[in-house]
Amino acid sequence: MFSNGITRKDFLSATFAAGIGSVSAWGQSSAPQSPSSGSSHERARDIFNVRSYGATGDGKTLDTSAINKAIEAAAAAGGGTVHFPSGTYLCYSIHLKSSVALFLDAGATILAASVPPEGTTTGGYDPAGPPQPWEKFQDFGHNHWHNSLLWGEDLHDVAILGPGLIWGKGLSRGDSNETPRAESPGVGNKAIALKNCRNVILRDFSILQGGHFGILLTGADNVTIDGLKIDTNRDGMDIDCCKNVRVSNCTVNSPWDDAICPKSSFALGYPRATENVTISNCYVTGIYDYGTLLDGTFKRMQYPLGFRAPIGRIKCGTESNGGFKNITISNCIFESCRGLALETVDGAQIEDIAITNITMHGVVHSPLFLRLGVRMRGPQGMTPGTLKRVLINNIVSSNAVAEYPSIISGIPGSYIEDIKIADVYLQQMGGGTKEWAALDPPEKESGYPEASMFGTLPARGFFIRHARNVEFSNIEIATVQPDARPAFWMHDVKDADLFRVKAGKNTAAYALRDVKDFRSFGSHDFPDRTEDNISSLEF
Repeated sequence: MFSNGITRKDFLSATFAAGIGSVSAWGQSSAPQSPSSGSSHERARDIFNVRSYGATGDGKTLDTSAINKAIEAAAAAGGGTVHFPSGTYLCYSIHLKSSVALFLDAGATILAASVPPEGTTTGGYDPAGPPQPWEKFQDFGHNHWHNSLLWGEDLHDVAILGPGLIWGKGLSRGDSNETPRAESPGVGNKAIALKNCRNVILRDFSILQGGHFGILLTGADNVTIDGLKIDTNRDGMDIDCCKNVRVSNCTVNSPWDDAICPKSSFALGYPRATENVTISNCYVTGIYDYGTLLDGTFKRMQYPLGFRAPIGRIKCGTESNGGFKNITISNCIFESCRGLALETVDGAQIEDIAITNITMHGVVHSPLFLRLGVRMRGPQGMTPGTLKRVLINNIVSSNAVAEYPSIISGIPGSYIEDIKIADVYLQQMGGGTKEWAALDPPEKESGYPEASMFGTLPARGFFIRHARNVEFSNIEIATVQPDARPAFWMHDVKDADLFRVKAGKNTAAYALRDVKDFRSFGSHDFPDRTEDNISSLEF
C-alpha cells in the first residue's frame, strides 16, 4: 500500500495498461487538460497529470513551471503520483518532493533545456549554491545538487518510475574547458541529484547523456535502483555516502567515465561510509556511442588516438573518506571497458566485500584492481586506510589488455589483507617481453589510483605488492600470445597460499621478492613448494 492509498497491484495494473493501450497509465486521456477539467478525478486518486497544470509536452515550450506546480500540488495533498503522458517536456530544474512519485509513460521524455546565453540574467538551472569549506576535497559536481535537471534534498519516500526517458541534452559534462563552465550561473550538470534522502525508488526509465552524473546520490538511505538503462557521457550512477542500496538489472554505457560507482567522499562535510550495498545482474560497458545502446544500433565510439578508453566499469572509489563496508557485486557483465576496482586512498576502510559470478571481455585495464594508497584528499591528520576481508570468486576474463594484469597493491607499511580469490580464469592478450619481465614499477604512494599508474607491469596474471594473507585457488592464467613474464609477481607479501594454479610450463609461474610464508601446491605444471622466507626466487 502506497501512502496515498493506492495498492501496488493497482499501480502495476495501471502501468501495464499504459503499455498496451492509448490511454495513460491511470486510464485517462493523454490530451492536455486545464487544472479544472478532470483534475478532481485525478486528485481523488492522487494522480496529478502534468498537462492539467499547463505542461505542453511539445519539446519547444518550457514546461518547468507547470511540472513543478504539479509536484507541489501532489505534495500539498499529502503525496501522490505526477504523471507524464507521452510527449517531450523541455525543462530546467525540477524540484522533487517527499511522498511524490514521477511516472514517465512510454514515449514521455524529460528533456534538459540548453543553458541560456552568457550574460542572460533569467532562466537556466537552479544555482549550485555557495562553496563550502570542504569543497576542495572533491570535484565541483560532487559538492552541489541543486544545479540539476531533477533534484531533491532532505526528502523521504520519493520515486521516479518508467518506462520513459530522461535526456540531459542541455547539461554540462563538468569539464573545465566547457563554455560556459559547470560552475557558471544557470548551468546544470546532473540528470538526477538527491542529498540526505531516504526511501528512494528509481525504476525502469532510461537516461541519455546525463551530464557529469546521470544519477548522484549523496547521503541517501534505503535506495532501490532497478531496471534502468543509462547511455551517458560521464558517470552513470554515483552512490556516495549511502546506506542500504540495491542496484539490480541495470545496463550502463559510459564511454568516458565510470558506469556504477559507489563512493564515500567528504561532500557532506564529514566522513560517512557507503555500506550495505548490493549490485547485481548488471551490464556495464563503454564501447558504444551515446544513444546507440538505447536505440539498439550499438555503434562503436570513436576515441582520440592514444586515449586509453573506454572506462565504463564498476568501481568503489576513488573518493574514499568514509569507506566501504558490506558490499556485494554479483552476476555482472563487463564488456570492452576497464575492470572492477576497489580503491581506498583517502584514509578510510574497504572491508567485508564479496564479488562473485563476473564475466569480462576486452578489458582495457586490469581485470581486478585493488589499491590502498595515500592520496589523502581530505582534512589534515588522516592516516592510511585499510583494505581487507575481500572474497572474489567465479570470475572469467578474456582478451584483456597485455600491459596490466590484475593488481593487488598496498604501500610500504600498509598492507592489503585477507584476500581470497578462487575459481578464476584470466586470459590476457600476452606478448610480454623479457624487458617487461625485468621491470620494477615505482610505488607512487600518493598517485591517483588507476591500473595504469605503475606503467607496464612485470606479470602476466597478478601483480601483488605489500599484501598479507592472500589465498588463490583454482586459478588459470592464459595468454593469446606467448608472454615472457611470470604469472604471479610478488614483492613484500606475507602468508601467500596458492592451490591448483595453472599457468603453463614454458615460462615461470612465480617471481618472488621479500616474501614470507609462501606455499604453492596441487599444480600439474610445477611441484609443490613451501618457503618460509624468500629474498629473491623465480620458478
